[in-house]
Amino acid sequence: MQCNEITVKTPENSAAPVSSTLALDALNQLREEIIYGKLKPGEKLRVQHLKEEYGVSAATLREALSLLVSESLVTATAQRGFNVAPISLEDLRDISEMRVLLEVRAACKSVENGDEDWEVGLVGAYHRLTNVEEQASDLAGEASDIWEQRNTEFHEALVAACPSHWNRRFRTVLHTHSERYRRMSLQTVGVSRDVHEEHKQIFDAAMVQDVKKLKSVLTQHIEKTFDVVHELVATDHQKGD
Repeated sequence: MQCNEITVKTPENSAAPVSSTLALDALNQLREEIIYGKLKPGEKLRVQHLKEEYGVSAATLREALSLLVSESLVTATAQRGFNVAPISLEDLRDISEMRVLLEVRAACKSVENGDEDWEVGLVGAYHRLTNVEEQASDLAGEASDIWEQRNTEFHEALVAACPSHWNRRFRTVLHTHSERYRRMSLQTVGVSRDVHEEHKQIFDAAMVQDVKKLKSVLTQHIEKTFDVVHELVATDHQKGD
């Protein structure tokens, strides 16, 4: 008996379809563990070990890993297999610069085209994000996971009315990659950052359709993550000297 292939729609930031629900589950779990830092930058991804951990076949796992290669979260080398993609200040700088170009544009276009439904969606997303930021004493552990979800929802709501599908799609890819660094910046002790105030300024500017102000505060918000991680790296280097 011949089995028909099942095509499952992948998330917006994935570049190719997934052939089964098992592959999709493995893809999502691997992506999450890379972004959350459970799988470390540069770590060797051993198919034999991971297929047993996730309960899938080697072929299914390789499919998921290949999709993550297309998302630049995993690297593949002939004869050497798969590794978690490395992180670096150069990479973060590139991500930040591209986010400024794409996310700021998408947000401004969204403000210009937003209707009542867009406004309601943004207000709701901001309210849910505010609840997390005001109730959590710090953004570590489970609180960090909840905050990241609410933060993603807020940024998606902000750009939801942007008419360009491609602008929104590539913004999502960059936002996902920046999460690896964002988690570092939020959990860095001794670095001052009022994330809630940053979000409030973005929200306020969007609600009154102040595009000039929105460009300024959103750009600063995106660049702040780079500044914090850069400071963290510089501090670590000083400790090592």
